[in-house]
Amino acid sequence: MEKTVLFDVTDGIALITLNRPDRHNSICQDLLVHLYDNLDEVSRNPEIRVAVITGNGKSFCSGIDLNVIGKDNLLDPRGDGKDMPDVFSACSKPIIGAINGNAITGGFELALNCDFLIASENARFIDSHAKVGIHPGWGMTQLLQQAVGQKKAKQMSFTCRPVCAEEALACGLVNEVVPHAQLVERALEIARDICSVNQDILMQIKKLIEKRDQVSLKDALQCEREGFLEFVRMAKLF
Repeated sequence: MEKTVLFDVTDGIALITLNRPDRHNSICQDLLVHLYDNLDEVSRNPEIRVAVITGNGKSFCSGIDLNVIGKDNLLDPRGDGKDMPDVFSACSKPIIGAINGNAITGGFELALNCDFLIASENARFIDSHAKVGIHPGWGMTQLLQQAVGQKKAKQMSFTCRPVCAEEALACGLVNEVVPHAQLVERALEIARDICSVNQDILMQIKKLIEKRDQVSLKDALQCEREGFLEFVRMAKLF
């Protein structure tokens, strides 16, 4: 049986490829188990500094495979009580989403859980929860508005209409749009840049940026200031 997720590590970069092209990389329990295991490996392996997630074939991820609903355990696939947002947020290292095609509903949520997105010109984003009558559960209502603002998120989620790559770029959903053939190489190029910086400071900066989602601006600034003072004390710079 072919693996539902491919995992390759080269020069500190983990390339994670959703690999159900015949099913448009739709989500089943086996795919989630291997995706979560791979992200855990990224987090704990000191040789890995950054991950890139993409899809094999024409789609990034078309959401939940309708054939497995009621059969597969998609909310706790490994039986450890950890769901998609838990696994992504527990990974302390940067995760780049390389969106090669359609990212629909649960697949869109998977993309939103990445730190940032690079899109192929063929990418499309669709939140169809309201259309198909499925309650969101992997972060759509919070992560989408965080990316594009509340009003734009409402329009996207209320209408369920596709958002093309260029519109996604214009509204801040993706950082870059590149020719399809160059997508993975561009994501790996960014990953190599990330590998080249001071990893300890990178981890601190990532934590501090994300702190803003948890506390007030005043408290987040205080966290940064306290970290800087500790850094100065340890480094004896002044």
